[in-house]
Amino acid sequence: MPQPERAEAWLRVVLTEGLGPRRLERLQAILPDPLDWPSAGDETLRSAGLDDALIRTLRRPDPNAMQRCLRWLEADHHWLITRDDPLYPPLLQRIPDPPLALFVAGQPDVLVRPQIAIVGSRSATRGGLDHAGSFAHRLARAGFVITSGLAAGVDGAAHRGCLDAGGQTIAVAGTGPDRVYPARHRRLAEDILEGGALISSFPPGTPPLPGNFPARNRIISGASLGVVVIEAGLRSGSLITARLANEQGREVFAIPGSVHNPQARGCHRLIRDGAHLTESADEVIEALAPLAQELAGALEHLLELDGGRNDKGLDESPDLPHILSDPDYQQLLDVIGFDPTPVDTIIERSNLTPAAVSSMLLMLELDGAVVAHAGGRYSRNA
Repeated sequence: MPQPERAEAWLRVVLTEGLGPRRLERLQAILPDPLDWPSAGDETLRSAGLDDALIRTLRRPDPNAMQRCLRWLEADHHWLITRDDPLYPPLLQRIPDPPLALFVAGQPDVLVRPQIAIVGSRSATRGGLDHAGSFAHRLARAGFVITSGLAAGVDGAAHRGCLDAGGQTIAVAGTGPDRVYPARHRRLAEDILEGGALISSFPPGTPPLPGNFPARNRIISGASLGVVVIEAGLRSGSLITARLANEQGREVFAIPGSVHNPQARGCHRLIRDGAHLTESADEVIEALAPLAQELAGALEHLLELDGGRNDKGLDESPDLPHILSDPDYQQLLDVIGFDPTPVDTIIERSNLTPAAVSSMLLMLELDGAVVAHAGGRYSRNA
């Protein structure tokens, strides 16, 4: 994480509601050093797209909110992972409007390991809870980090199944990182922190407001290679997570259920809309393992998980190798235009398998060669 003075500079940004990643990128292009942001002149900040209200908040954030954040960060194993930190989740970095920073409790290194999200109903059946636990157990044994939302029902069962397998799991909160919601999952949260992490894009003190949870769901899907949906009614928030996953170019897996179970109807709708009909965790592993291996191999060039970070919290490892030296990647890029192109069209033009295209598109996106758009479309980066 950043040094204390840099952490405070980043906290000013986090507490400036409405700043957003695009303005932040413009601000960083003009002033690369965060320490220069609060003292920059009005015209400089306006050139980055900040209006007078944003400028005032950046210079004079809520002092109580700032103190809560700083106090929280003083505790052991509490971190602020900013977008320029090599421990920021690499897939989340590439979604539209990623969080400016993440408050992380626990083990921050887990954020860069290949993740699979498991989500579903808060009022799941006994069978749904068993599926969540067994899928998480098997996926964790296969080496995946299990990411979910710490909610009652499927989320909690997935976290617990992963822990029972000796795996690492990430809980994404719809509150500040200093709260556990629901409160009955406090012991579960403590167990997660032993080897995994609890993360939030919301500052300490944020209550569980309804509007927070779509933002939480974007992180769950955006940080993951794919999303497994286990029991979801037609109005379940898990369908929002699945829709976001589609828009982010992630794989969606849905487990079918009884036609008499209202908690299965959301999964059946997802399957009709193109999600993978999934009956075992091994099917998820088969679909995502090649992509996870490529992602892990690429990240080895960015991180030394046992150390290698300088005093600013930044890694000094070499850059990613340029994947376009691989003729298959160049072949795929050659069929992608500068206008958003549906994945089906890309598959048809490239003569590559759907699984290969899905994997390679994500690596091209990480490399910055292509841009993902809503609806599973991609364009070449100008």
